[in-house]
Amino acid sequence: MLPAFPAPLSESVGAAATAGLLLLGAWWLSHRVRRDARGSGRRVPDRTDETRPDGGTQASRLTRLRAALPYDPVRWLTTVNHRDIGMLYFAFALVAALWGGTDALMIRTELITPGATVWDEETYNALFTTHGLTMLFFFVTPAFTGVANYFLPLFVGADEMAFPRVNALAFWLLPPSLMLVRAGLVTEVFGKMIEAVGPRIPVLFLLEPPATGWTLYTPLSIAIENPQIDLMLLGLHLSGIATVLGAVNIIVTVFTERDPDVTWANLDILTWTLFTTSGIILFAFPMLGSALVMLLLDRNFGTTFFLVEGGGPLLWQHLFWFFGHPEVYILVLPAFGLVSLILPKFAGRKLFGFKFIVYSTLAIGVLSFGVWAHHMFATGIDPRLQASFMAVSLAIAVPSAVKTFNWMTTMWNGKIRLTAPMILCIGGVGLFIVGGVTGVVLASIPVDRVLHDTYYVVGHFHFIVMGVIAMMTFAASYYWFPLLTRRMFDQRMARVQAYTLVLGVLVTFFPMMFLGMDGHPRRWASYAIAMDTNPLWMYLHWVATVGAAIIGVSVTLWLFNLVQSARIGAPVTTGDPWNLKETGQFSREWEWFEEQLEERRRRTTSGFEDE
Repeated sequence: MLPAFPAPLSESVGAAATAGLLLLGAWWLSHRVRRDARGSGRRVPDRTDETRPDGGTQASRLTRLRAALPYDPVRWLTTVNHRDIGMLYFAFALVAALWGGTDALMIRTELITPGATVWDEETYNALFTTHGLTMLFFFVTPAFTGVANYFLPLFVGADEMAFPRVNALAFWLLPPSLMLVRAGLVTEVFGKMIEAVGPRIPVLFLLEPPATGWTLYTPLSIAIENPQIDLMLLGLHLSGIATVLGAVNIIVTVFTERDPDVTWANLDILTWTLFTTSGIILFAFPMLGSALVMLLLDRNFGTTFFLVEGGGPLLWQHLFWFFGHPEVYILVLPAFGLVSLILPKFAGRKLFGFKFIVYSTLAIGVLSFGVWAHHMFATGIDPRLQASFMAVSLAIAVPSAVKTFNWMTTMWNGKIRLTAPMILCIGGVGLFIVGGVTGVVLASIPVDRVLHDTYYVVGHFHFIVMGVIAMMTFAASYYWFPLLTRRMFDQRMARVQAYTLVLGVLVTFFPMMFLGMDGHPRRWASYAIAMDTNPLWMYLHWVATVGAAIIGVSVTLWLFNLVQSARIGAPVTTGDPWNLKETGQFSREWEWFEEQLEERRRRTTSGFEDE
């Protein structure tokens, strides 16, 4: 059994380590700027310069600093170009994913031992709260919005998104949103850094990490007096506004900015899924925003929307899950679109049953609003209502199954190339089948009452989220890497990473299914008392933790490969790096890329300095 870390000691060590990392990062950045300036032969203007040869004014200190940096920060802070904003979304989603992933590894570390011996219960509760919120609101949604920003105008033949400034505004609302949700940790780290070299500033220690759970169930989320909860609600509300702005932009772009050659009949499958997703967002996120405002009023102004005297705690659950279950499809439909786009490219065949996949996407969009109460079968709502929601929950499996059969049929008799994106597509479809089938079981009222709030639910949900959603973000990063960076990644390392990721997901979440069927409740920091009757629980948690470590290694491989390849990878010299022309699947974004390469060659040969 591991010894419990004394809280003050562990916090001080953590703060000192963070301060050290920040100082190291600042030194590295300064060193890199100086080295790049010397290596590129650029001349950094001297302070003594009074006038330029062309008679212009002297460059300011800020201008000289910008000239010395490898990337111009002002450009990235003020850009309204859809591709730049797409890249900003990707960078933001990566930071959030690494942050939320660290939470997950800390959760699994705690569950190695039956008792709460690594982190205390309060810290554990905060970890699964921030892990859920960060991954759902600040990783997956921004990642797919980034895909929409970068590629949707290319797919529909538009020069830009319909509202470029609104587009930029939607992105720049996200960083403060994330900071508000996780303000407690940020202010605590700053407080400890200052305390290490000077006075203690009490106000920096007022906020405690939120321990409400990511569903924010009342009355707990009303009763907790931690002011961090209010900041978290404001942050979530702000992220909802950003998401709705992005969705409006996508819908208007598809409606009004399409090239005359792009009709509804030949609209590509990814654009169809992004368009449907945006429609769901328009109805779901305002509901969440309204519920968050009511919760803030209950906490701070004495209203009773979610108290027994007023609407009652169940009202929160109805409102939350009316948003919450469509949110699952907001996350998964773009992943379905990526499977439908990428899988045929490496199967050597066009997508089988294109129209049926489009119809099934639209059907999921409509049915997603009729399944929310299956999260509430254990709350005692009217049995007749339960039966109707069970029927709709089972029905929504049909369009999902249509997609799965179409993907499998596309691969049938195809010339499959096991590149990293294809391995992730096949692995994602397989894991989605596991997650989908276990979800159909869970939609049944009797089964749900047995498995409600157990690890079975965690396993099922993560087979969907990690299985197909995260898997397709990795696949897309490989598929479009040559287009984004003009360099090719290390394909052998990528294949190893893809297999490792599939293995890690299986090893992590299969044990959770067995834990849940054995009655292990989720959200327990300690299961020591139950070990007398369920001695296998600890070993299953060990297996799941090993799986989480494998996922961590896989993500590290992916990050290392892409960063190194972006720096020193082999330059891409053709607009068709995946040989898509052979099977007639050379799509619009690659046509655009080929034109860009040709323009680059023309500028180089004509003597113009390349940008």
